[in-house]
Amino acid sequence: MIEKKFTVTAETGIHARPATLLVQTASRFSSDIQLEHNQKKVDLKSIMGVMSLGIGRNETIQISTEGTDEEEALQTLSEMLKKEGLAE
Repeated sequence: MIEKKFTVTAETGIHARPATLLVQTASRFSSDIQLEHNQKKVDLKSIMGVMSLGIGRNETIQISTEGTDEEEALQTLSEMLKKEGLAE
């Protein structure tokens, strides 16, 4: 399992559009991918789970991946967050 922390930089936080992008990106991988915020963990492949966290700007999130493609999954998610201006 590998983990990485990010600080949300998007003005509106992780709302519907960015949450959808995250879920779609995570769903391309076979690894188990978790998103943690304020000691709550949800499946990053679940739009309802991600939306339930209510992640705002300047808040810290952690993504953890575990499985056969865990490194590629975390790298791809990290690049997507930066490219879309959502987190760093």
